[in-house]
Amino acid sequence: MISLNIANLMGHGCSKNLGISSWCGGGKRKISEKVVLRVNSKVSQHNNIHSTGEEDEGGEEKKVIGRKMESILKSLRDGESVLDLSPRSTVSGGVEDVYGEDRATEDQLVTPWTISVASGYSLLRDPQYNKGLAFTEKERDAHYLRGLLPPTVITQLLQEKKLMHNIRQYEVPLQKYVAMMELQARISTFCSCIQERNERLFYKLLIDNVEELLPVVYTPTVGEACQKYGSIVRRPQGLYISLKEKGKVLEVLKNWPEKSIQVIVVTDGERILGLGDLGCQGMGIPVGKLALYTALGGVRPSACLPVTIDVGTNNETLLKDEFYIGLRQNRATGQEYYDLLDEFMTAVKQNYGEKILVQFEDFANHNAFELLAKYGTTHLVFNDDIQGTASVVLAGVVAALKLIGGTLPEHRFLFLGAGEAGTGIAELIALEMSKQTKAPIEESRKKIWLVDSKGLIVSSRKNSLQHFKKPWAHEHEPVNSLLDAVKVIKPTVLIGSSGVGKTFTKEVVEAMTSNNDKPLILALSNPTSQSECTAEEAYQWSEGRAIFASGSPFDPVEYKGKVYASGQANNAYIFPGFGLGLVISGAIRVHDDMLLAASEALATQVSEENYKNGLIYPPLSNIRKISANIAANVAAKAYELGLATRLPRPQDLVKYAESCMYTPVYRNYR
Repeated sequence: MISLNIANLMGHGCSKNLGISSWCGGGKRKISEKVVLRVNSKVSQHNNIHSTGEEDEGGEEKKVIGRKMESILKSLRDGESVLDLSPRSTVSGGVEDVYGEDRATEDQLVTPWTISVASGYSLLRDPQYNKGLAFTEKERDAHYLRGLLPPTVITQLLQEKKLMHNIRQYEVPLQKYVAMMELQARISTFCSCIQERNERLFYKLLIDNVEELLPVVYTPTVGEACQKYGSIVRRPQGLYISLKEKGKVLEVLKNWPEKSIQVIVVTDGERILGLGDLGCQGMGIPVGKLALYTALGGVRPSACLPVTIDVGTNNETLLKDEFYIGLRQNRATGQEYYDLLDEFMTAVKQNYGEKILVQFEDFANHNAFELLAKYGTTHLVFNDDIQGTASVVLAGVVAALKLIGGTLPEHRFLFLGAGEAGTGIAELIALEMSKQTKAPIEESRKKIWLVDSKGLIVSSRKNSLQHFKKPWAHEHEPVNSLLDAVKVIKPTVLIGSSGVGKTFTKEVVEAMTSNNDKPLILALSNPTSQSECTAEEAYQWSEGRAIFASGSPFDPVEYKGKVYASGQANNAYIFPGFGLGLVISGAIRVHDDMLLAASEALATQVSEENYKNGLIYPPLSNIRKISANIAANVAAKAYELGLATRLPRPQDLVKYAESCMYTPVYRNYR
């Protein structure tokens, strides 16, 4: 966001602090000074705006200046991103370093632009530039902050320590969530805690305390936050596009203040985690995902746009809730629904260009597959539920091979759940098997079985199956229960993506253990209440033999004197680095081989020490390094496939990815 401190725009001899109205012809103030605007290199062509002589009541010269000011403001609002700067630009780490403004100029002075004469007051209201009590004495003088803050100057490190202490005082996770979101909020109002509305401090907290705060800002807490979104959210976040905006979606996109958007996360709220249709209140998901894009993947917060498509909800409880914030109507379907989505996708490309990444999030199965298929060939799109989950699970399975033995094609897989996640994971595993064996993917699919609500998916059910389930209908007698399927299929790997809790019963886990020395059990459903089993149940029922990971975090478990620390198959391992890789390479399409590249990069980050502890995922404390390696692998594959547009290709993609990552340290202001 760019803001103008009018006092700093005045020429050398001018000490007046003019209001916006004076620039736009709305006052009677006399202007007799030479005005020089210096807004980096962006507005150098506008320098030397002259005003000579006295002005009469007509204010003709004010109007001229006003028009020029409006032109400058427009050019700043609609200006190029760092990507579009010339190679000689000094505000970037290089012409292709989209985040060079942070890394390459960390030690340089910057101007915290704010559109207000009362610059100090506005600066404290702007989370993008606010530093709270960390403003230096010099900055307090330069930006009219005297008296607006207590006299003490503290460091960002001390601010972080204080806020973590405060957050830890809350016993209820939802209270911690609200506190974190208040800190992040980009649209804020003045209140007693205004000095703590601070974007960089929010990301510093999250990066430095990722293992503790990830469950707060995302799963499992975000699920409850979405359920209560209308009650707990005090100011809007993200962009809302409803049926009321049909025909005006491009106009709505242009209302968003940031223009250099690179990643959009969009939901229609129909299938939020395992909680079902939450309508407009699903906005918590895009907001949370993009917070992780920045904290874990280093994508600039100003380049991220959370969007909710509101077509109504079929959740009667929400429709009757006086605090519900969305359209109070049943969910639109069919042509009306797809027309709005099509207008949105067209407008996104028109407004932001070919390289804008659109991540579909928590759409219902019947829409998710269709949208991915429809726009996958025309847009840079990614579905985290289908593709991101698949990539992170494949990485865990590949890593687990060191513990359970054998090669990937030698194992048999049984899934509970045949929706977006289940079929997406199965397809990516089959693709990797096929690449390893050089056999057709149809052959690889025969080693993977799926169970849905009606039992084992077999060929006799093919005519009644949804299209995305049909590839998994194998020849076999009907099997009605998961337990019976485990007994007859004898899988070595059991994966749960059903969204139904407590379905990996003691009998199921014991059956897996009787068939395998070290059964691999992945209970992936979120939130915690929907997990197929807990870590404690998996270890106890398998007598400590299971290799276990889950979608939501579980505390370490002690069994017969040994402590088992289970891993978390969290999509946050993949999508931030995956998105960064697409951005830094200028990719124009997502290819399945990029997903395999991301899985490979993640699996290689598991250390011998992790394996000794039974872990198949690396610690999240190393997530920025992990994301950089994933980004490099994804970017390399984009270049290999001819889908990258950012040329020439950097020689060291890992170092390049690291150099492009947003850093939340405070900048020094002029």
